[in-house]
Parts: sequence; structure tokens; C-alpha cells
Amino acid sequence: MIPPAATVTAGPTPWVWYAPTLPGLPGPEEQWLFERFTQAGIAIAGIDVGESFGSPAGRALYSALYRELTQKRGFAARAVLLGRSRGGLMTLAWAAENADRVAAFAGIYPVCSLVSYPGLAAASAAYGMTAAELGARLAEHNPIDRLAALAKAGVPMFAIHGDADTVVPLETNSGEMRRRYEALGGSMQIVVPPGQGHTMWEGFFRCQELVDFVVAQAQRSRMADGQSRTH
Repeated sequence: MIPPAATVTAGPTPWVWYAPTLPGLPGPEEQWLFERFTQAGIAIAGIDVGESFGSPAGRALYSALYRELTQKRGFAARAVLLGRSRGGLMTLAWAAENADRVAAFAGIYPVCSLVSYPGLAAASAAYGMTAAELGARLAEHNPIDRLAALAKAGVPMFAIHGDADTVVPLETNSGEMRRRYEALGGSMQIVVPPGQGHTMWEGFFRCQELVDFVVAQAQRSRMADGQSRTH
């Protein structure tokens, strides 16, 4: 957990929930983003759930972290989720069944579909199923197939995703998620840097639109949370 640089106001601490927090991640690339969040009075938190690919076991660890931070450490009841690459799969899988605990979602070339990445064969072991069994139960586990609750809750979404990404293709991930989310009445903004792939290009990690979105949504969540606790 990275605390905010200073407490802006009294009340619950607004926070960004970052994924993945695997060994070596987040990396130095996120430093610019994280500094802007903490300077705005926003904490950053995450937990290593391994290569769980959004599985029930990984989601259970996420729920434990959520309870710890909101019930014992004074964090706001709703977090802004920020997923980079497969971190999108991790955060969105949890968000789908915890829509009332999500202020917003933001992604840096986020994985939105198990089918796209890592693929059913690679993900199935984390779910304790065969690939065929997992494929038959995507409506229970695949984030892109489970957007209705988030749309109903009015959770805003944002992604920056290059149009030359061959690892996590734009069209089958952020692009398809936006199409489905808007069809459900949700709102999602996508910034598409032309010619960019699944790389460490600086523009992905120094995106002012992403910073503005996260800060605005985190602060909005804090104010709403503070008001609810006074009534």
C-alpha cells in the first residue's frame, strides 16, 4: 500500500486498486502515474493473487483485501480499479460481482476476456476446470460477459489501448467491452494511440486523460462515501 502524500480532507481515504501486483510489478513505469495519484490525496493498494486469471480463488483474496482496507484502515467504500494488461482481468472479474464497491475502472491495454488472453486452455487450471468446462461457464467467470451489474450501478470506465496490440487485441478487449457496456447503458471512454502495441511506450504510462479520470472518480467516491457516513 502506498499512502497519499497528504490528507486533503477529513474522512475516508480515496484509493486506487492496482493490478497486477506480481513480483516486479508494478514497475518503474507506473511511478509517474502513482505520484500524481498520491499528490492528489489518493492512496494506492493491491495484493499479489498470482496468475489466477480472475478465478474465484483470486477474487476471494481481493475481497479479503477490500474488507481489510475499508473496515480497518479507513479507506473509502468504493475503489477506482486500475488494471494493466492481465491486471484488467483480475480487477474486472472481481468488479463484476462487487459493483457497489467500485467507483470506476481504468485500464492500460487491459485484458477484458479470458478467451482472448490467456485463452481457456491456459486459464482453466486456475479455475480447477478443463478448458471445455470453463468455456461452458463463461457467463459466470468472464468479465466481458458479466458487465450488466456494473452498467446498472453507473460505474464509469476508461482505457488506453493501442490499435496495433497483438497480445491483447484492442477489438476483442477494450473495444468489445465498450460496445457491450454502452449497449447495457454504461459509459466507457477509450484513448487509442495509433500504431502502438503491447509495449512499455511512455505514452501509456503518462496519459493525462487517465490521471484526470482516476483522480476525478476517486474524489467523487470519497465525497459520496463521506456523505453516506454522516446520514
